Amino acid sequence: MPEPRATDAVVVSVGVTTPVGLSAPETAAAVRAGVALFGQSRLQDARAEPFTLGEVPEGGLAGLADGVAPADGPALTAREARLLRLATPALHECLAALPADSAPPCVVVALPSARLTSGARPLDPTAFLTRLAAQAAGRVALARSDASQTGRAGGLVAVHMAAAYVAAGHAPFMVAGGVDTYRDPFVLGALDLEGRVKSSAHLDGFVPGEGAAFLLVTTRATAAQTGLRPLATLTPGAFAVEAGHLYSETPYRGDGLAQAVGALVASGALPLPVREVYASMNGEQHWAKEWGVSHVRNRAAFDPDHGMHHPADCTGDTGAACGPLMVALAALGIAEGYRRSPCLVYGSSDDGPRAVVGVTAA
Repeated sequence: MPEPRATDAVVVSVGVTTPVGLSAPETAAAVRAGVALFGQSRLQDARAEPFTLGEVPEGGLAGLADGVAPADGPALTAREARLLRLATPALHECLAALPADSAPPCVVVALPSARLTSGARPLDPTAFLTRLAAQAAGRVALARSDASQTGRAGGLVAVHMAAAYVAAGHAPFMVAGGVDTYRDPFVLGALDLEGRVKSSAHLDGFVPGEGAAFLLVTTRATAAQTGLRPLATLTPGAFAVEAGHLYSETPYRGDGLAQAVGALVASGALPLPVREVYASMNGEQHWAKEWGVSHVRNRAAFDPDHGMHHPADCTGDTGAACGPLMVALAALGIAEGYRRSPCLVYGSSDDGPRAVVGVTAA
């Protein structure tokens, strides 16, 4: 086994908004305690039964800044507006630790999967970034910012990109995050027709959720210079594609996640054995099988008594937000001493991409 190599990217601040907490500490405490806040929505399925959702209360959502909802031109869809209102409190919480004399950081954010488009108008990632910057009152820079629509794996891709950017010396700080919501009639209707939303008729389904999570990432040296306490260190990410994904006709073998985990282990970036795992599993049996395959093929890398955590049990499936959310929970848990280092965090998208990243003690 190769010797672990050091990485210079650290998490110094996090911001989180979920159905179980309107801040990172609230969410971490609720998930640690196993608190689940699911409720019947006003939205109904094809059987005229209310959908069971994990929803952020209206009082936990931010308002829209002036000019974000244009008076002329295409109006924001309800889903776009909700995404912005979800993202804003988490982004402000994350940025609160940024030194006052620092230049606004760039942001790399994961957005809902392009496959689950709300209505006839797709989400425009570039326009969303512009509006998110307005919501942040100019505290993030649009230049070299990026947004992607690759689902659950996308949030960990964002974390990897931000960590690589600061480690290479391109910027002192970067923000990585994700935001998603399933609370949309079109999205829920499409998933319900596929039998994927948990209900009395679809027991092998998941509870749709929503949320936003952002991480302020810098180097160990910059953290020391600015007096910021690192919560945890990030390894580079590892990535693969599952050919037999949920929407493929190729036989499902669970190769993608196993390959991504194996690549991270083989890189030597992650100290072994892995003592905690944060998983994007949402309650569908498909994802449990995937993890089983990955663990069997990489068994030697894991402590036999490793902890297994899937926050969707509490929040519902948070989609593109789940990767940054799990990294935030792992970092807070390690910093507070109730999670062991190292943690492996993985995200699996519905349509193939698989991503893993390591979170270790600072």
